[in-house]
Amino acid sequence: MSPATPSASTLLKPRRRVSLVTVLATLIALISLMPLLFVVWVAFDSGWEKVSDLIFRPKVAGLLVNTALLLVTTLPASLVVAVALAWLIERTDLPGRRIWSWLVTAPLAVPAFVHSYAWNSVAPSFHGLGAAVTVSLFAYLPFVYLPVAAQLRGLDPSLEETAASLGKSPLEIFFLVVLPQLRFAMLGGALLIGLHLLAEYGLFVLTRFDTFATAIVDQFQSVYNGPAANLLGGVLVLACLVLLQFESRLRGEERYARVGSGSTRNRIERPLGGLRWIAILLPLGFAAFALGVPLVTLSRWLYLGGTAVWRMEFVSSALIQTALLAGIGALLTTAAAFPMAWLSVRKPSRMQRALETAHYYVGALPGVIVALALVTITVRVALPLYQTVFTLVFAYVLMFLPRALVGLRAGIAQAPVELERAASSLGKPPFWAILHTTARLAAPGAAASAALVALGIANELTATLMLAPNGTRTLAMRFWAYTAELDFAGAAPYALLMIILSAPLVVLLRLEASARETL
Repeated sequence: MSPATPSASTLLKPRRRVSLVTVLATLIALISLMPLLFVVWVAFDSGWEKVSDLIFRPKVAGLLVNTALLLVTTLPASLVVAVALAWLIERTDLPGRRIWSWLVTAPLAVPAFVHSYAWNSVAPSFHGLGAAVTVSLFAYLPFVYLPVAAQLRGLDPSLEETAASLGKSPLEIFFLVVLPQLRFAMLGGALLIGLHLLAEYGLFVLTRFDTFATAIVDQFQSVYNGPAANLLGGVLVLACLVLLQFESRLRGEERYARVGSGSTRNRIERPLGGLRWIAILLPLGFAAFALGVPLVTLSRWLYLGGTAVWRMEFVSSALIQTALLAGIGALLTTAAAFPMAWLSVRKPSRMQRALETAHYYVGALPGVIVALALVTITVRVALPLYQTVFTLVFAYVLMFLPRALVGLRAGIAQAPVELERAASSLGKPPFWAILHTTARLAAPGAAASAALVALGIANELTATLMLAPNGTRTLAMRFWAYTAELDFAGAAPYALLMIILSAPLVVLLRLEASARETL
């Protein structure tokens, strides 16, 4: 009996080897699915009767109405004001355009709950839906302004010139030619604001406006009602998915792009004439309310509090703990994002897109959902990990993975693949070839990504409140503790330090927008 021999087709068919990078990216994608799978498991475990009792009740209906009102009021207002600001700054002869561009972007350096703290100090009776929409507008509008302004700078002016030659008025050109080309930037920014509105906690507590995030945290902190909080989290996940689907439908499949860079053209600049000094009231008013109110309020409380509010043993401890958590979280998040970033640039495929979606989706989940899942998992399955630094940093990695991924992808895309191949041909194993070539060249992009993640962690509140181990008091936690006691002067130093730590993020975002202009 002759030994079995492989068939000719088997011999000719090349063996597919799964690389270590693919294994790591797959593992991280599976871990990222944990919060979503947990919410689904809680729903099945609770049973339909309990689910219906907890979900179909007046309280949840009220939260849904509040959420819908918040979204349908804030998003259109943000789009209209952001597009108007971007148009004035980028396409007109408005005096001081560069300064206004920085001032409209700068409110991002102020955490949303610090905006709310400032308005609460100025007008304690200003609360409810009106206050929530107003403060959200000032806190989140730059998320729409930045991409729209960048898109306006990159538009091909020949389309507008052609429309003008056909006799279209400037107003018709804007609505028929320019605005459709801004659709992707507007929808992307609006989606980002919508997700922040669903996830935000501190802003709405201080404006006394109930949302799902405030209800979930209240359930967790006051009565520790696990199933109720988890099922409210399930409704919030569904709201996120509806928002993502709505944005995808509106975005459609039409594309506005040209092949090649084309010839260098000056942007079309509309003279405002006598309206220049009236038009300047819009950026001036936005900057005054979005920046002036927090900074003046903060200065006032710091002045009133004097040196007594600078209790250095608490301030320095909070600063050190925040810096350590942000640094460790940023390093681990960037490292976790690297395999997926490399695959998305070097090995695009259906599988890569599926894995990438799993990485990105968790960034769309509110921090309270991630925290709630980890609280319940550690309590039920791994109690020693409950309220430990490990669990807290793990939550940060899940929540901020998309931030690291975006920056790393850009850095890896600029590293020539030929260097990896040359390193492999010299005998380096594939993983080490990547580390010695691409990883080194992508280091600047990785550093920028780590900085963005670190700043996000430094201002994170909800997950930190729910997961932080005993004795942990970050800047955000100290600030929140003082504001909860209406000690606004005591909270001021922590708000100031959070703004100082956030300022580099604004500089990075603005410089990135400027870099696009030069491409």
